[in-house]
Amino acid sequence: MLDAVWIAVLTLAAIALLAGLVLSIAARRLPPGENDLSEQVNALLPQTQCAQCGYPGCRPYAQAIVNEQAALNLCPPGGMDTVQKLADLLGRDALPLEQPAPVGRVVALIDETLCIGCMHCRNACPVDAISGAHLFMHTVIESECTGCELCIAPCPVDCISLRQVA
Repeated sequence: MLDAVWIAVLTLAAIALLAGLVLSIAARRLPPGENDLSEQVNALLPQTQCAQCGYPGCRPYAQAIVNEQAALNLCPPGGMDTVQKLADLLGRDALPLEQPAPVGRVVALIDETLCIGCMHCRNACPVDAISGAHLFMHTVIESECTGCELCIAPCPVDCISLRQVA
C-alpha cells in the first residue's frame, strides 16, 4: 500500500515538473501579448490611483491607452515627463496635459484641532500619505501626497483642505 502512495506522489510530481517546464518554454517562445504592453504603460504611470484621468486607477487607464480608448495626456500627477515617456513607448505624438497641473504642487492639509481620528481619510488615500491611528489626530506626509483630493470627501468633519507648496 505504501509503495502505491509513493508511486502516485512521484507520478504527480513528475507531471507537475513537466507541465512547469512546458509552460516556461512556451512563455519564452510565444510573442508578447497586448497585456505586456499594458504592463509597460502601467509601469510608466505614477501609481497614485487618484482617478484624475477619469479611470478608477492606473491599470485601467493603461489598458485604455493601449486600446486607444484614452489619450496619453490625462495624468496630472505624472506630468509632461510621463506623457513623453508614453508617447515614446507607443510611437504616438506627445500632447500637452489635458488638465494642466496647478502652479506649484498641491497637497492635502489636515486641521489637526478638528480631526477626530476616524481613519476615513487615511483609508481613502491611495498612496498612504496620511499617518495617524484610530481615534488620534492624523497628519499628511507632504512629500508623499499627490494632491488627488480623494481624502477630502470621506472626512465627516471637513478638516481637510488643499494648499499649494513650492
